[in-house]
Amino acid sequence: MCFINKLNNSKNFYLTIIISVLFLNTFFTNKLYASSFEISNIEIHEKFDLNFNKTKVFEKAFKTAFIQLTSMVTTSKDKKKLENTNNTTIKSLIDSFEISDEKFIKDEYVAKFDVNFNKSNTLNFFEDNNIFPSIPNKLDILMIPILININKENLMIFNENPIYKNWHNSTENFHLLNYILPNEDIEDRNFLKKNLEFLEEYNFDEIIKKYEMQNYVINIVYQEKNKLKILSKIKFNNDFKIINQNFTNINLNDEDSLNQLINKLKITYEDSWKELNIINTSIKLPFAVLLSSKDHKKIKLFENTLNNLDLVSNFYIVSFDSKNILYKIIYNGSPKKFLSEINEQNFDIKKENQIWRIK
Repeated sequence: MCFINKLNNSKNFYLTIIISVLFLNTFFTNKLYASSFEISNIEIHEKFDLNFNKTKVFEKAFKTAFIQLTSMVTTSKDKKKLENTNNTTIKSLIDSFEISDEKFIKDEYVAKFDVNFNKSNTLNFFEDNNIFPSIPNKLDILMIPILININKENLMIFNENPIYKNWHNSTENFHLLNYILPNEDIEDRNFLKKNLEFLEEYNFDEIIKKYEMQNYVINIVYQEKNKLKILSKIKFNNDFKIINQNFTNINLNDEDSLNQLINKLKITYEDSWKELNIINTSIKLPFAVLLSSKDHKKIKLFENTLNNLDLVSNFYIVSFDSKNILYKIIYNGSPKKFLSEINEQNFDIKKENQIWRIK
């Protein structure tokens, strides 16, 4: 009987070891897979002749992916600091890449690349260059462009406004803001014309509420010959601000000049959104979180949640036994922000001494 009990205990011991190894292996594999900035569908064209070199194609793809990444997670000012980053440094930040849709068209090689940048290494690289990147969150916003010709005392909206008409002509893959333009509306037109003198003070609520959108940009352009004064009222996630800009030598009837203006405005709005989503990597707050080791479904859900929180720079298991698993989490934000993000995922978390316990 004693032998049987020992045998059962041995079985339980080895079973625990096997499950633990499998669990940890899954944990580290998932974390590795989720800890990347993924840049997809980078299309590379290269002349196919006697001097064709596949290594140069790779380097071109890596450089293009890096430019797209920095365009997506850094402001225009910080992006300039990284323009001269060499290929050796870029390659050191890459975890993996895939090539798809390779083909030869006449004398040209064409392929698509997916490049995964190691998130931890990339964030450290940004920090070394005194750059705090942003969480690459996409956002739908309402965009209301209004053009006022001061000389003619004329207000132009919808298709009579060249900014409205051409706003979607230049859209990049790395843009985070998706603009929804208002539809032609006679009531809106008449209302704005009647309130021409008060547009800077007007809150536009009557127009905005028709689209049921919380985030918006009101773009009011005052045109005087080739000079433009632009007032932008911006609301992103309950953060409101006003930006004034002045431009000279802008011809709204010239396609190139108009597109340059639109690109500059989009950069301004993208930068405003990124500034609200900065990852301050200089803040490294450690949290200890305890879960029941028996609730495998909640463990998996919790790890998936941590993998998807951009302010979580790292997490790992400190200890585990038959009752509990203790995680250490390194977070680039405040405790209040962490609790808010965890609670949004329907976790019931309580503080016990210096440890957060998930019920």
